[in-house]
Amino acid sequence: MSLVTCQVENGIAQVRLNRPDKLNALTLPLLAELRSVARELRRDKTLRAVVIAGEGDAFCAGLDFATVMKNPAGIAKAFVPSPFTGTNLFQEAPWSLRRIPVPVIAAVHGHCLGGGIQIALAADFRFATPDATISVLEGKWGLIPDMSGVQALKELVGIDQAKRLTMTAEMVSGKEAKDLGLVTELDADPVAAATAFAERLAEKSPDALAAGKRLFNESWDASPRRTFAKERMEQLPLLFAENTKILRSALAKKVPPVFGPRRR
Repeated sequence: MSLVTCQVENGIAQVRLNRPDKLNALTLPLLAELRSVARELRRDKTLRAVVIAGEGDAFCAGLDFATVMKNPAGIAKAFVPSPFTGTNLFQEAPWSLRRIPVPVIAAVHGHCLGGGIQIALAADFRFATPDATISVLEGKWGLIPDMSGVQALKELVGIDQAKRLTMTAEMVSGKEAKDLGLVTELDADPVAAATAFAERLAEKSPDALAAGKRLFNESWDASPRRTFAKERMEQLPLLFAENTKILRSALAKKVPPVFGPRRR
């Protein structure tokens, strides 16, 4: 059985964490599968958006300590960073979602704890139920978030809130998480809402979506000068891109655009 499933329809990938009997708690094989799925999606130039959710009663209850701690050699190997990405397996599994050059939307319900919230935070958007249970739970066990969550928290909340969530490991609801800035939108059916949003995004130029994602991800903490340079580098190719021509023509004719594959 696949621990991470992926189905693509009409350019939208539906990715699911698939250990429902364990509330999708994370194991080393599951993390490796998530990384592999993200890498495959990254190469698909017909892809328009990704929705990631959990099967069963939860998005993800965090690390499956009982299983993972039985494999100290595996933990040691998983902690070694790749010289190419600068991330180890624990970090790259979530962060690989950032490397997919299309919008990624996490649909959160039930528990979203520890490594689970770090996976959700690596997405570009988060849709959650108001009663979802969210926590940077590592502090409960005397640990810190180490699956790319610190970087994501820095982008979304102030340093005081990031410290508070990390140090207290307090549980917050989906509604409270939205108030903090961790959640983009609340919905009783986050998968349906995330998919509808993905469909809206799929109507836009895939080259512009990819460029926008790169621009923000690569310049968020940059100086104005570097950001302006990045804007120029992304915009010039878009002006002459085939999908931009297709969009201009469709707008002039008042018909839906039929885009070709993403440029990069």
